[in-house]
Amino acid sequence: MAGRRSGSALVALVVLLVALAGCGGRSAADRVTADVQRLLDRRAAAVVDRDARAYERTGTGTDFAKLRAVPVAAWSYRVTAVRRTGDTATADAELRYRVAGYDRAPVTAGRSLRLSRDADGQWSVDTDRPAKKSAQQLWDQGTVQLVRGRHSLVLGVGQSGQSLRDFADLADRAVPAVSDAWGADWSRRVVVLVPKSLEGMAGLLGSPASSYRGIAAVTTGETGARDRAPADRIIVNPDAFALLGGLGEQVVVTHETTHVATRARTTAATPLWLSEGYADWVGYRAAGRTPAEAAPELSRAVGEGRVPTSLPDDEDFGFTGDASRLARSYESGWTACRLIADRWGESRLGEFYRAVGEHRGRGAVEDAMRKVLGTTPEAFTEEWRASLRDQLG
Repeated sequence: MAGRRSGSALVALVVLLVALAGCGGRSAADRVTADVQRLLDRRAAAVVDRDARAYERTGTGTDFAKLRAVPVAAWSYRVTAVRRTGDTATADAELRYRVAGYDRAPVTAGRSLRLSRDADGQWSVDTDRPAKKSAQQLWDQGTVQLVRGRHSLVLGVGQSGQSLRDFADLADRAVPAVSDAWGADWSRRVVVLVPKSLEGMAGLLGSPASSYRGIAAVTTGETGARDRAPADRIIVNPDAFALLGGLGEQVVVTHETTHVATRARTTAATPLWLSEGYADWVGYRAAGRTPAEAAPELSRAVGEGRVPTSLPDDEDFGFTGDASRLARSYESGWTACRLIADRWGESRLGEFYRAVGEHRGRGAVEDAMRKVLGTTPEAFTEEWRASLRDQLG
């Protein structure tokens, strides 16, 4: 009996020691992760509090000067992985932040942070950069400058104060113009990002510069978020924008602002000919341009007898394709939306847009055309083609 009790005690002791060793190994890694998370929590609090000294106590302080102009309402990191080698480590983290007065939902960005540990065992941040395959943030490209408009916030890098003021003026005119067409059920505020160059724009989008050459601006954001306004950004390509005249500049900014307004009503069911065509329709709504003036590529094709047989597919809107084909796709969407506004009324065009976005499953356009416009896609396409021949032929 004594031997059996002794054996049982020995087995129990061995199991306990193994368990403690296993827990000890895991807790060491967990401790490092927890230490890094606390470090980044302090760093985030310093950003929100605009406390440069507190920020510098967490590591390199150069980034703080670059992003100091950004009016953040919230800033947080969530550590997702830590890879340690002695007194250095690399942490993967998810950054979430909101711009005060503009974002109801946060921007989310992947970050990769290099860290080092001092003789006292304290970790500090050496670098904070975009994670692999993640887009840059504006302050990754240089010191951010800020200009506030009545309805806009313009953030730029490598731009003059007057240039940023000009963008704010364009956005301030765009917001009421969009509200007049779409209605007031959106935030009625826009954030415009103006990098130094096309390459800067591409960095903010996490894509090759060749994808956006000739594109004056794009809007980023999450579609279909009805309960809260997504953190949309109008991102400018200053190289292409500089080639526009005054009317073109206003049309582009109003077009992109329309995307911000309609974002919550835009879903996977919304075809690009409708979302892009509607944005162009709002952009040109008060411009006083004739169809031939606003749709030169499509006008040229129709004049040569090449009347489109159907509305463009989503694939026709790819930025990397033929420039003339892309232009015709946008112009086709615009002329289709213009036809709805002229034939059925402007309010019915907005109702049609919303009905398409609200549809679940297939047949969104068909169902909305039947319920809102009292027609079919086939009949509408023929009417649209006839209007092209009449106005552009």
